Amino acid sequence: MSWLLQMIEQYGIAAVFANVLVEQAGAPIPAYPTLVLTGALAVDGRYSVSTLLLVAVMAALIADTGWYLAGRRYGRGILSVLCRLSLSADSCVRQTEGAFGRWGAASLMVAKFIPGFASLASALAGATGTRAPAFLLFDSIGAILWAGSALYLGTLFSSTVDDLLRVLEQLGRSGLVLLALALAVFIAGKWWQRYRFMRSLRMARISVEELYEMLQEGQNPLVVDVRSAQSQAQGRIPGAIAVAPDFSEFVASDIPLADEVIVYCACPNEASAALVARELIKRGYTRVRPLEGGIDAWRDAGYATDGTH
Repeated sequence: MSWLLQMIEQYGIAAVFANVLVEQAGAPIPAYPTLVLTGALAVDGRYSVSTLLLVAVMAALIADTGWYLAGRRYGRGILSVLCRLSLSADSCVRQTEGAFGRWGAASLMVAKFIPGFASLASALAGATGTRAPAFLLFDSIGAILWAGSALYLGTLFSSTVDDLLRVLEQLGRSGLVLLALALAVFIAGKWWQRYRFMRSLRMARISVEELYEMLQEGQNPLVVDVRSAQSQAQGRIPGAIAVAPDFSEFVASDIPLADEVIVYCACPNEASAALVARELIKRGYTRVRPLEGGIDAWRDAGYATDGTH
């Protein structure tokens, strides 16, 4: 925190702008503490709260607009790129689409309060065709609420922030070591969780070329789409059925056991598809395989998709 204070004192408003811009661009460098600290400093008259708010909102909008335009240009594929940078990449796409599907563009108003969701929500807004005025409106509201809350907390607890700075100054190098150790333990825990998860998903995949040949030859395997309803609205593999995350639609359909079941999603490592495949095997399906590359690989190969029924 003392290092952060020195940076703010040396670079002033520029440090706030850069920190917010970098965080909203996707880097794991939180800007909320910077805003809280500058809010506390504003009580002493070193900064103007309105200027800090304007700078933070502008930086957030610049970064978010960049992801929005990337989503417009590259579609949902940009989500997979973003999620591969996440420590929770395997549930990243599904969770983002679920939240955006429930609230639409309005989810941008709270996106910045959810770690890792801001850049994804902006990209998804572009990929789903959200109109620019709606995006800018909701994203601006979200940026104002996010930055404003941090600055308000800083002004409200300015004396407490001063006490914290004094404690950290006394701890000196030991305090930095403790903070670094805590961060290292957190990252190691996430990595181990992800490693165990990936081991559990090891199973044979089927390529999009193999599936296409099967369909052309009339073998008609049972093809299962486990993406969100919003994603399915953009098209499915011909003949695919939808399965809810809790399997309610699948069970209610009373579909007989099939010799060959292909499951696909739109997430890194076919994580959702592999999880569903494992569950189907438990339910008596003898040959179940995730589709390698999912719906994105199918489209990239130039194969057609059906609309929803």
